[in-house]
Amino acid sequence: MDTLDERVDIARALLSAGITPADLELSPDLAEAPEGPVLAADLGIVFPDGLAPVPQPLDAEPSPDAALPRADVVVITWTVDEQNALADVFTPGFGRLRWYRYTRRFEEHYRPLIRGRAPSLNCHPPRLGSYFPVKLGNLNVLCVKSELHLNQDGKKTGEGTATLPVRDFFKQIVEEVQPRVIATIGTSGSVFGDFPLGDVVVTRAAKFRCQKEFRNEAFNGRKFTCDWTLPLGRIDDAQKLMRGFAEHLTEPPLGPPSTRFPFTGPLLKPPDNDPTVRIEQGARDMPEFHPILTTDYFEYGTSTNGLEHEGAAVEMGDAALGLAMADLTEAGSDHVPDWVVVRNMSDPQINGELPTHDFRLNQQTMWAVSYYKSYGYWTSVCSALTTWGLLAGLSETGSGDG
Repeated sequence: MDTLDERVDIARALLSAGITPADLELSPDLAEAPEGPVLAADLGIVFPDGLAPVPQPLDAEPSPDAALPRADVVVITWTVDEQNALADVFTPGFGRLRWYRYTRRFEEHYRPLIRGRAPSLNCHPPRLGSYFPVKLGNLNVLCVKSELHLNQDGKKTGEGTATLPVRDFFKQIVEEVQPRVIATIGTSGSVFGDFPLGDVVVTRAAKFRCQKEFRNEAFNGRKFTCDWTLPLGRIDDAQKLMRGFAEHLTEPPLGPPSTRFPFTGPLLKPPDNDPTVRIEQGARDMPEFHPILTTDYFEYGTSTNGLEHEGAAVEMGDAALGLAMADLTEAGSDHVPDWVVVRNMSDPQINGELPTHDFRLNQQTMWAVSYYKSYGYWTSVCSALTTWGLLAGLSETGSGDG
C-alpha cells in the first residue's frame, strides 16, 4: 500500500505535468514554440448564436505587476491539461502561451509563504498565474490559470499545519476583479460508480478532507456552501456539446497483463461513456450541497471506500475558495461573490477489490493515475463546456445575483 508521502508526491507530479520551458518564461518566443500552446486547438464547437466565447485581447500587453482587469465572472483552473481545454473552449486562437502573465505582490507577500521548488517559483520571474479576458453574451469573463496550489506551496508552520497562499490569491482576485461569480474548474476523481469518465459535477459546496500537511488546521473537516441559484437554462446545450467528444472518452478493452494468467476469453470492453452534467441543486443528481472533497494528497474514489457518501468527487484545492469567501464574509467585506465548483471525472471510481498490499504494485493507485494522465485533457473539455453552459445561462437570464 502506498504511503501518504507517496500520495503527496503523486499529486505534485500530476499538478506539474506538461509544463515546458516556454511556460516558465515571462515572454516566451512564440515563433519558436509549438503551435498548440500558442494558437489553441480548433475543436469545431458550434455554439448557439450570440453565445460563443469571444477572446478579448488587450490593446497593449499589461505589466505583469498590473492589477487584474474587472470582470463579471472569474473562471480559475490549475493544470496544463485543464488550461489547454479552457483555452480551446473559451479563448480560441489564443493558446496558453498567449495568456497574460500575472506577478502582482508576489515578492512582498507570497514568496515568504511558499516552499522551495514550488511551481510558481520555477517561473522566470516567479508568478501567481496567467489570464485572458473573454466576452460571453453580455458577460465579461476572466479566465485564470493559477500557479499556486494547495498541495504544492505550503511551508510547514507546525505539526499538521502549513501556509496556504492560494487562500490569499482568491481574496486578491476578488479585490481586483470585483466579480459576481467565481468558478473553479478542472479534473477530479469520481466517487460514484455511475459517474464515469467525462461526467461533470457541479456543486456549491466544498469540504476539506486533509490527512497530511493540513490535518491539524482549524479549517480541516469544515464544509463551505454558497446559496447561488445556478442558471441552468443552457446546461442541456452544454451536455449536447460535450457528447460530441464522447469518442475521446472511450476506455480500452482490458485483459490480464501477462499471458501467464489462464485467461482465454475475449478482452473485456466497457460500455461507451455518455458525458453527463451532474448537479446537486434541488438534489437533481446527488444530495443538495453535496461537497467537493479537497485533499492534500492524491486521493480517488473506490467501490469500497464510501467517498460517495461524503462528497461529489475528490480534488486538491476547491475548499480553499470556500474558505477565502468565508474569510471575506466574516471580515464584513462589502463584496463577496457567489462561487461554484465544476469538476470533470478524469478518473472513474476504481475497483476497490484490486490489490493494494503489494509494495511493488498498488493496482488501485496505478489505475487512478493512468486514467488521470490519459484522459485529463478531454475530460477537462467537458468541464469547460459545462462552465460555458452555466455562464451562457447567466448571461441570458441575469440570474445568479445571490
